[in-house]
Amino acid sequence: MLEIRHLKTLVALREHGSLVSAANDLCLTPSAISHQLKELDHWYGVEVVNRRSRPVSFSNVGQRLLKLADDVLPQIQITHSDITRIVHGQTGRIIFSSECHSCFDWLMPLLNQYRQQYPDVDLDFASGFEANPHELLQNAEFDLLITADPIALKGIEYFPIFEYESRLVLSNTHPLVRAENITVQELAEEVLITYPVDKHRLDIMSKLFIPANIQPKQIRTTDLTQMLIQLVASGRGIAALPDWVVNEYEQKGWVTSRRLDCVSPTGLRRTLYAGYRTEEKEKSYFEGFLKQLEKFSLKRNVYYSG
Repeated sequence: MLEIRHLKTLVALREHGSLVSAANDLCLTPSAISHQLKELDHWYGVEVVNRRSRPVSFSNVGQRLLKLADDVLPQIQITHSDITRIVHGQTGRIIFSSECHSCFDWLMPLLNQYRQQYPDVDLDFASGFEANPHELLQNAEFDLLITADPIALKGIEYFPIFEYESRLVLSNTHPLVRAENITVQELAEEVLITYPVDKHRLDIMSKLFIPANIQPKQIRTTDLTQMLIQLVASGRGIAALPDWVVNEYEQKGWVTSRRLDCVSPTGLRRTLYAGYRTEEKEKSYFEGFLKQLEKFSLKRNVYYSG
């Protein structure tokens, strides 16, 4: 029966031209090489390699077996490498989900950096914004959840990424821009423009309106941050967005932001977390992403604290 070792022997003979050199390359003895060639001659009924020529030469059958070796051996090596990466956690898939629409502003560059280190790992996003993402994470519907509301669940850990301030966003001509103090009652007279998610998952609702038992005059939703900013800039309503989002548009002069000091003197501050199943840390590629996330967190916190 033809075996992989026979194909490797033929390739080594072609490369080195003699039994002795081929044997040294394969860590075999010349007699072991000779025995393999006799096996091939016996199975095919013809001489596969002319061992008397210098360098050795190959019959038509030997040439055909070399072609097979050239086709098969590289695929075997590729498969071996793939399996090694799988066993050592270098390949796999991470499915992300986020409760924060604007998280993609900083997450996408981070994922691009990660792909350079782990090119064999597929990165994907769960479709839509789920009503119960923490339970879905626990049930392995996805692998990593970006959230500001960690919920204690069995088998789930949370890594604090960074703290942020949710700031009130106003048009540049809005009367509240010049107000010395802004009350929740004044905000309740406005149209709140926000993302289409459950109101309990909105910072301004869960930390301001709901505790005060007050509702805004109207809630208008949009999927796109750019559209939300445009609506606010044109005086269609107010919004509350993370500071890293607001800063960009405020620097462009499109909108003005104010601290929500009616929540606390330091404003409406939250911490963003990455939630994941504890068992995922056993995978090298997942642990690699957590380490990269930790480096990002340290760099960002140093930058903003400075």
